[in-house]
Amino acid sequence: MSTDPAEPAAREEHPQDRPGRASAPPWWVWAAAWPVTAVFVLSNAATPLYVLWQRDIGFSQGTLTVVFACYIAGLLGSLLVSGVVSDRFGRRPVLLPALGLALAACAVFATASTVAALVVARLFTGIAVGAVVSAGMAAVTDVGGPDRRRLAALLASCAMVLGAGLGPLLAGALSEVLPAPTRTVFLAEALLLFTAGLAVLRMPLPRPAAPAAGPWMRVPGVPRGHGMRLAMGVAVFAPGITATSFLLSLGPSLLADVVGVRGGTAAGAMVFAMFLAAIGAQTALQRLPRRAVLLLGAAGTAASMLALVAAVHTSSAALLAASALLAGAGQGLGQLGGLSLLNSALPPRRLAEANAAFNVGGYVPAGLLPVLTGYLSDHAGLTAATTAFGAVLLTLAATGATVVATGRRRAPEPD
Repeated sequence: MSTDPAEPAAREEHPQDRPGRASAPPWWVWAAAWPVTAVFVLSNAATPLYVLWQRDIGFSQGTLTVVFACYIAGLLGSLLVSGVVSDRFGRRPVLLPALGLALAACAVFATASTVAALVVARLFTGIAVGAVVSAGMAAVTDVGGPDRRRLAALLASCAMVLGAGLGPLLAGALSEVLPAPTRTVFLAEALLLFTAGLAVLRMPLPRPAAPAAGPWMRVPGVPRGHGMRLAMGVAVFAPGITATSFLLSLGPSLLADVVGVRGGTAAGAMVFAMFLAAIGAQTALQRLPRRAVLLLGAAGTAASMLALVAAVHTSSAALLAASALLAGAGQGLGQLGGLSLLNSALPPRRLAEANAAFNVGGYVPAGLLPVLTGYLSDHAGLTAATTAFGAVLLTLAATGATVVATGRRRAPEPD
């Protein structure tokens, strides 16, 4: 028996946890993860296209990071609502409108000719992703049933990072071989979202519990006694996803302006490799104790920042690639460890809200720090701004490791 944060004396029972509940066929657990992947393809598909929009529309690095952060703003606003609504009324009533909004974002992206249009498209994308992060990931756990919770946590986490990595890879490659790339990329994504909608319509989801009283919009949280689980996960996941968010927003600029490597394919390939590293780390280390996974995630993020600072001071493409790989591993392990801690103990009727709380904690710094770095780079240069960002995030990663190490002594954890 490994150790974990405070565990309540008796777990709250829910109909999904009762013995004898029929589980869906195993392949449905994988199929339930597809809507998560499809929406996350959209989340980062714009990354290698920003340089094209900058050329055609004309805007600064600071404006670029604001456009990127509008996605975070939409996501955070969505998380205030989607987790609670999903737990009360079911996953499908949240997922289907989210997919519709993602399709609308594709349409706006495909026709964007102003910064305002990009802001709207990113905002729509963020709202859709927030709903999928809470309801979609919980749906994977619901379909998996009580006997497949570890598998469900792995698949939900891998689905997110796989989509996040595929988006920029496909967009970067298509942008160099197809005409009108800012249109064709999003037409292709619309087809993926359509198939995800079909999956949601057919998904064997259990009926939700009777709707509880209370506000529809509130800061999401976890039941009493599980706060340390949430804190440990966020302490590692937040620096990890902030590192990957920075590379998503300013990585192409670093490649072009600091390292001297240009082209959408190179930028897309770097981001894809970053998220492929996240999947590889999650798959390889999934059976380790949850705290060990979190500690390795914090170490990966810290090492990524050291490599990033070295890369911008030496103009090294190899070090920048190493930073991306380590950032992906750090985010992936922080995400897997945090989701596993929550999945292992929370009742299903609070799981979507808990997922929302976990992601709010991660995405707040992921939205703020890259924007501040982008505006700092407009005044002090990209190298100086990246160095400051690396120092701040290295400190946050070390703090996360300390939170996990301290929380380990609190109480026993069931495997």
